[in-house]
Amino acid sequence: MPLTTSTILICAGGACISSGETSVKETLQREIKKYGLDEVVRIVETGCMGACSLGPIMVIYPEGVFYQKLTPQAAVKIVQEHLLKGRIVQEHLYKMPTGEVIPEAMDKLPFFAKQVKIATRNVGYIDPGNIEEYIARDGYFALTKALREMTPDQVVEEIKRSGLRGRGGAGFPTGLKWELTRKAKGDRKYVVCNADEGDPGAFMDRSVLEGDPHTVLEAMAIAGYAVGAQQGYIYVRAEYPLAIERLQIAIAQAKEYGFLGQNILGSDFSFDIEIRIGAGAFVCGEETALIASIEGRRGQPRVKPPYPAQSGVWGCPTVINNVETLACVPPIIIKGADWFRSIGTPTSPGTKVFALAGKITNTGLVEVPMGITLRELLYEIGGGSSTGKKIKAVQTGGPSGGCIPAEYFDTPVDYESLQKLGAIMGSGGMIVMDEDDCMVDVAKFFLEFTVDESCGKCTPCREGTRQMLKILEKITSGEGTEEDLEELERLGNIIKDTSLCGLGQTAPNPVLSTLKYYRHEYEAHVKEKRCPALRCKALVRYVIDSSKCVGCTACARVCPVNAISGELRKVHSIDNNVCIRCGSCIEVCRFGAISKVSP
Repeated sequence: MPLTTSTILICAGGACISSGETSVKETLQREIKKYGLDEVVRIVETGCMGACSLGPIMVIYPEGVFYQKLTPQAAVKIVQEHLLKGRIVQEHLYKMPTGEVIPEAMDKLPFFAKQVKIATRNVGYIDPGNIEEYIARDGYFALTKALREMTPDQVVEEIKRSGLRGRGGAGFPTGLKWELTRKAKGDRKYVVCNADEGDPGAFMDRSVLEGDPHTVLEAMAIAGYAVGAQQGYIYVRAEYPLAIERLQIAIAQAKEYGFLGQNILGSDFSFDIEIRIGAGAFVCGEETALIASIEGRRGQPRVKPPYPAQSGVWGCPTVINNVETLACVPPIIIKGADWFRSIGTPTSPGTKVFALAGKITNTGLVEVPMGITLRELLYEIGGGSSTGKKIKAVQTGGPSGGCIPAEYFDTPVDYESLQKLGAIMGSGGMIVMDEDDCMVDVAKFFLEFTVDESCGKCTPCREGTRQMLKILEKITSGEGTEEDLEELERLGNIIKDTSLCGLGQTAPNPVLSTLKYYRHEYEAHVKEKRCPALRCKALVRYVIDSSKCVGCTACARVCPVNAISGELRKVHSIDNNVCIRCGSCIEVCRFGAISKVSP
């Protein structure tokens, strides 16, 4: 059989699939077969490569050429030119905002150059459905080392020395959690992977599960050996069908190769893993609610202590880590705690994976060393604003996080620094906003989410967040008072101090952080009855500039409530008593004649 001369890695992450990856792959397969290249060119569907805004994307090795924004037509040309004739297809190379073409390999591109990949080290580089490709990149070597060269106490100590902290949001020391579970008394113990990723705009865990499922299995087995558990559960939400499918394949392969099951690698250690599929409740990201769901009960948190390390699944000692935390474990065991600590900051070692979303040029997944500044992350990696307007704020930590204004973008990204600003690291969602975003409306958006997702068990979260939302709705409709601002702060602090679980305790963060940094916007809504960003519908009106309107009737034809009147080739007008501020007229006006103004 001829040796492979070219390997095409094509991203099969969620973003690329939705933008047409399947048709590009099928075209490549057809054209490669058509020209008789199918024995020397190999196509591999990988996990998410990270550059979601550029998809569909692929890399051709051995040259390492990175192609972006592909179409079936582009695939035909790449086969004809690149694979047959050795000519790089220039129009599908990465382009700088200036239009300059960057021919270098993927890791030299601005989006990738500052990234350091630990948790996502294999994502985008291997076929997630092939265990041998994982093994070829040191897969299961850490488990082998742990079982043959280390005692369980030594494994725990190595993770403790590394300083690895939970990447799911709270940042609790992973080694300490393992140590507490190991020392807890119990005939049975469990290891749980929390893959219930529910933050809007977050897909860090999903990318690892879809692109490198074996790293999670290996880490769970290592954790099981360290704490004395023989059973593990991966709790993954039903909205991740591709992740579930690839996990099922990986578990079957790991059992076949002897990395899961009885007497792993000829040792006395046995460990197995099962998948538990969640129904999509955000609260099940909280560890005690997740445990309840695994046991078949309603996903609601309980009072702590006891903590899961003492009483978790079915009352047994349980260690719970999220996907990204576990993905860091095998490299630490292989390379050592000192290596991991050499990356990041003294109090926040290692890297963090972020999902960049919102009004930023390079949306997608990035893994960067802890301590990088927000400015580097947003401008050098993220490429700055996608709208041409200034970035106004960034929301970190999802609906439980806080909004950080532009004047603090030189802040290093670590647990303590973000907490001082009233934000949190969270699981890694990062949503960028520009000057057109109203911070009162942003706070309302996130609070609507947490109100919907509250399990309702405790009064502060169930009733308090709902009352805060009613006040925000009152303010954005132009009916707020100065007393409402004081009430928002009072309620927010009470909810933080008295809620049962982390969801309720952090739910007020978007409101409190925007009140702290953007109080002038709240006051404009309350005192002047206007929205500075012209975002809140009740506080804006639409007008037509008579000097620009040509009477084309496009706006009148799309208005769903017939609020626009005027004859052909004559200036039109808008009845703001009827207008519902949907914005359809602005979208279709080719002459820039329609605008939003304060009442």
